[in-house]
Amino acid sequence: MFIGSMVAIATPMHEDGAIDYESFEKLIEFHITNKTDALVPVGTTGESATLNHKEHCEAINFVVEKVNRRIPVIAGTGANSTSEAIELTKYAYESGVDGCLSVTPYYNKPTQEGLFQHFKAIANAVPVPLIPYNVPGRTSCDMLPSTVERFLKIKNIVAIKEAIGELDRIKELVSICGDKINILSGDDLSAMEALLLGGKGVITVTGNVAPKYMHLMCKAALEGNRKLAEEYDKKIVGLHKNLFLESNPIPVKWALYKMGLIKKGIRLPLTFFSENHHNDLLKSMELAEV
Repeated sequence: MFIGSMVAIATPMHEDGAIDYESFEKLIEFHITNKTDALVPVGTTGESATLNHKEHCEAINFVVEKVNRRIPVIAGTGANSTSEAIELTKYAYESGVDGCLSVTPYYNKPTQEGLFQHFKAIANAVPVPLIPYNVPGRTSCDMLPSTVERFLKIKNIVAIKEAIGELDRIKELVSICGDKINILSGDDLSAMEALLLGGKGVITVTGNVAPKYMHLMCKAALEGNRKLAEEYDKKIVGLHKNLFLESNPIPVKWALYKMGLIKKGIRLPLTFFSENHHNDLLKSMELAEV
């Protein structure tokens, strides 16, 4: 179910920080029109860290209703408290999501045993397809392949999002998991190579801005067509880099604003994209034909 270009969709906001549901619906339709393979609301790009619980749940429910089963919806439901992650995952499951993305607990730096028990507890509590998400650059916690191997016995852990950005890690995880757990890239810059190594998709930031070419690149790579995948990736490689000139989702929300898809809203402590980076991002947007 979870393959191809899965967009970690931004949460549109008014300039006062309130969620802009009108723009949110427009953004959802933009992705469906451009062949995005799945939507991932309320992840890092969706500013999950600045939404309260009520807003978090409302955003999940909104995306599920508006998508209306046309493509899969994978809700971000991670937390650094296991009980809180279970609570959010239960709500998402009851809302009708197709899966849940759960980041490794951040700040409290659990052991590998703690990571295993955390995800086991979520999987046992909620019968939803679950995707543990490893992003050490944000969490100060690295979920090792030896821990992922233990997930093979948990039937509703169906994929791993690996954002460490190292192809050797992807290769090792693909070897361990085979066809039992899909390996998904969480790093746009190395995503094409990850798919050619046996990964099944990418949960992408770039896909917010260039969904068409992200989808086509993934499709070509999944079919083993390196030449075609490289052609598409060349169009969006600038976005892979420049959408991280400042902390995600600062640059991507500015790009979507320039495209006329959302308003200027972003919540503190995140700030509007610095003017000194505008030209670099605009050039990569032009190359991607957006």
